Amino acid sequence: MKSLDCIKDEIMGGDVAHDFEHIMRVYRNAQKICKEEKTDPKLVLCAALLHDIVSYPKTQEHSKNSSAESAKKSEQILARHGFSKEEITIISDAIRDHSFSQGRVPKTLEGKILQDADRLDALGAIGIARVFATGRHSGGLYNVDDPFCKTRAPEDMTWTVDHFYQKLLKLESLMNTESGKREAIKRTKILSEFLEQLRVEIQP
Repeated sequence: MKSLDCIKDEIMGGDVAHDFEHIMRVYRNAQKICKEEKTDPKLVLCAALLHDIVSYPKTQEHSKNSSAESAKKSEQILARHGFSKEEITIISDAIRDHSFSQGRVPKTLEGKILQDADRLDALGAIGIARVFATGRHSGGLYNVDDPFCKTRAPEDMTWTVDHFYQKLLKLESLMNTESGKREAIKRTKILSEFLEQLRVEIQP
């Protein structure tokens, strides 16, 4: 547990959607995927613990640098704990490549699992909670004229519900592993059911 306390102390910036509890949920998702994919979990779980060690709020311009800075900082931490150069490269590459905003497809299995584990935390009930926990946008909860982006491009920096269409509903098709895809299908169904219920409640 001492190592977890170290991670808590190292976390920089971020928001409630990228806090220590998010890191632990991603860690648990990664554990499950590793087990189902029959993969050595050591490097994957290290990457999960360190993947958001630098996390700028999404409202800040330099939030796009979070994954690259997390990767760089992870190299320093891992070197202090005796990881080999090869291990450090695998972990830091996985961290650098995991971010949705970077649009990267990881080259290694470790990177693919980390990316899937992180994306699963953006889906399902916890994904909905995270959207609204951080959705302090200038426009409000949704665009009254077109809440579900039927005739316009989503603008998730203005409307909270737009984030479902700009990112979350796309994740299922972007999963890397078979076990990640199976879980993403289940969690995406929860998003769709939520949006349908929202439609019933807000539209005449």
